[in-house]
Amino acid sequence: MNITNFSLEPLKNPKFLFTSLAVYEQNGVMKSWEIVKAHDSVAILLYHKDKNSFVLVKQFRPATYANGHDSGISLELCAGILDKDMSLSQIAKEEILEECGYDVDISKIEKIASFYTSVGFAGSKQTLYYAVVDESMKRGAGGGVDNEFIEVVYIDVNEAKQVIFDDDIIKTPGLMFAFVWWYENKQAKS
Repeated sequence: MNITNFSLEPLKNPKFLFTSLAVYEQNGVMKSWEIVKAHDSVAILLYHKDKNSFVLVKQFRPATYANGHDSGISLELCAGILDKDMSLSQIAKEEILEECGYDVDISKIEKIASFYTSVGFAGSKQTLYYAVVDESMKRGAGGGVDNEFIEVVYIDVNEAKQVIFDDDIIKTPGLMFAFVWWYENKQAKS
């Protein structure tokens, strides 16, 4: 991927992030903290039983590039923000189809846990799900919608532990947690 003409500019009419200065009193002391209000999200760990692999996505993340990573390309779970009037599991189903190309029955999408991300400045809630896919569920190439550039990748379950500890791979704590959860809860059953 070739990134050119990269610059940082102030937000004007933001759609997804809103910056604020939180001012509050804590134990009689006035304090302030810069925060970002962002959408909550869902993320889905997909296990492909025919390939004995996790289905993940790669995409360019400008924030990691701006913070000095050479490529800015992250390895992530299939995920999406909560910006529609739908249940969390419905949004998860939609994201699986849009990003990875698999049509998963909503009853087969299992909730793992919810947690908060970037608590020091954003505090967005993410709900993590799990689903098993196979080639009979493939409906398209994935890759996202609306000019998203998402690459679908398959990571063999025997190689995923190496990903957790590879400092050169941009990844989220949610991805690492999902892998560990799978090894603890699903590996013997797959």
